[in-house]
Amino acid sequence: MPAPERTTVGWDIGGAHVKACLLRQGEVADVAQWACPLWQGLDHLVRALEAARARWPGLEAARHAVTMTGEMVDLFPDREGGVRSIAATLSASLPVRREALHFFAGDAGWCRAEDVARHWAHIASANWLATARHAALVKAEGVLVDIGSTTTDLIAFRQGRVLSASRSDAERLVSGELAYHGVVRTPVCALTQRIHWRGHARHVMNEFFATTADIYRLCGELDPAHDVYPSADSAAKSPAATRQRLARMVGLDERDASADEWLALARAWRAAQVDAVGAQLRRVLATHALSREAVVVSAGCGAFLVPDIAAAATDSAPRHPVAYGNDVARVARDAVAGAAGWAQVCAPSVAVAALFEREHD
Repeated sequence: MPAPERTTVGWDIGGAHVKACLLRQGEVADVAQWACPLWQGLDHLVRALEAARARWPGLEAARHAVTMTGEMVDLFPDREGGVRSIAATLSASLPVRREALHFFAGDAGWCRAEDVARHWAHIASANWLATARHAALVKAEGVLVDIGSTTTDLIAFRQGRVLSASRSDAERLVSGELAYHGVVRTPVCALTQRIHWRGHARHVMNEFFATTADIYRLCGELDPAHDVYPSADSAAKSPAATRQRLARMVGLDERDASADEWLALARAWRAAQVDAVGAQLRRVLATHALSREAVVVSAGCGAFLVPDIAAAATDSAPRHPVAYGNDVARVARDAVAGAAGWAQVCAPSVAVAALFEREHD
């Protein structure tokens, strides 16, 4: 009789998305993402879990490894309450045995639902640590650059270990290992106070008129599958509507410039974001004195920016680029089409599943 198939589901419960990976026999079989505006209520998380159950029947027989960042949303009174509420929702909504649900607690290891309250501080916003640890097990030396819809993680590793002494988001904001820059939800006014366009450096309007999704939609770099949130004005995402939102940022209307000029403005904001994140990457590289042999592991829906950010961070040729989805994750030959690409976007969900299997098999 053949051995039973080993299945682990990795979950990354964010404030804007739920990401999940189906790992079979140690290989990625499928990866998916669902929009989950958690700040609007836990019912959004419940619906995302229902969508996962519909996609993957038989989840009750799997083991589940969970990481999260969603405890930060303003639905919860504090981060502890957020961790406990998310854990309780998972326990109530996933049709699994109590002993099959495990929460990644970073340096404290793994814990079950009944121990979440005791380890909440280690569980909170630890998804970056899971991804970096997984990369460190596969690559000898490097830096993870995971650019999502809202944030960017910049984490150095060497000889199987993560080099950062920081663990919380607050500490990583000090060290520069967390940048609150993403390629979808970040307000454009957060990128720079002055933008050079049409021959002038001009101040920008500090209003929520446009998001980075408008920049990368106009530049043709944002995959529509990752552009699932409403625009800043809740209007269309057509080229004309996108240009109109960017025009408001400099006090104009879409009709006041040509399509090529608006594209030039989008590219100027793109350059501002690359420079800002590149400066933080330069700091991380210097802090940990990575060698010229170090790799840059790209991940997230904004991975398309990583080559330019790496170039902005180094005085010479950028370090060797590798993609998490292709070069770190183990994707099965018979995986669902596009699984490697989604493993790239949903790296923490892949990482927690892979780490759990490594430590429990």
